[in-house]
This record gives sequence, structure tokens and C-alpha cells, in this order.
Amino acid sequence: MSQTVSELTEEDRDFLESQRYWVAGHLADDAGVSFDDIGVKVQVIQAVLDNGWATEGETAKLQALGVVFGDVLSELLSAPWVIVDDEFGRDAALLVSEDPVILFPITMISKRIEDGEAVDVAELVSIAAEGAMRHLGGE
Repeated sequence: MSQTVSELTEEDRDFLESQRYWVAGHLADDAGVSFDDIGVKVQVIQAVLDNGWATEGETAKLQALGVVFGDVLSELLSAPWVIVDDEFGRDAALLVSEDPVILFPITMISKRIEDGEAVDVAELVSIAAEGAMRHLGGE
């Protein structure tokens, strides 16, 4: 499988930012917390799911949650967002290491919801981060 990894374009950054904006819009203005905080991001994603604001069949909304989920993993793993081109298409992903270890967080939530699974966002963060670290031998 041939794949190329490249930096985000300005258009890619704008798209990811628009996804973040939609998710951040679910945080109450008077919440007194910052959307920059990892814990707040996890709570907002969970609240959107729990309240049915993004459900099965609303792939775009679910994938917006995946962008913010990816931001959480990016910060925890010090993994930058990149673009991966391969036979499946062109997708934003996290480059965990140059080996390469690549995570595709944008679909991690949507695939589970569309498979009828309940999603515990904090648990999914833990599973994804631990899996990446185990693969790197950093556990």
C-alpha cells in the first residue's frame, strides 16, 4: 500500500477549524471554562453525543466531533495533523511517529455510532492513546 504524508494546506486547516467551531458552539457561553482544555473538549463531545445533537446518519457532525477528538489525541501524543494520500483517498490524520504510526481520529467516533455502539469518549481517548503508545513501545 503506497501512501504519502504531507503537511496540511491552508484549505485543510480552514476545514478542520470549521469543524472545531461547530463543536465548540455547544459549550455554553457562561460555562466559565476554556474549549482549549482537553477535559472540556472530551466533555463537550460526550454531551453532543448524549444529547443526540449528532446521531447515526449525521456523518458530517460525527466527523466534526472526530476532529476535536483528534485534537485531544494530538495534544496527548504530541502528534501533528497531517494529510495522508493513499488508495482510499486523501484524509487528515495524526502522525504519531515517522515509522509511520498514523491515526485517523476523524472517523473513530462516527464509525462506532454508525455501528450502533455507545461511545464513552474518555474511554476511547484512553484506548487510542494507549494503543499508540504500546505500538511505539513507550508504555
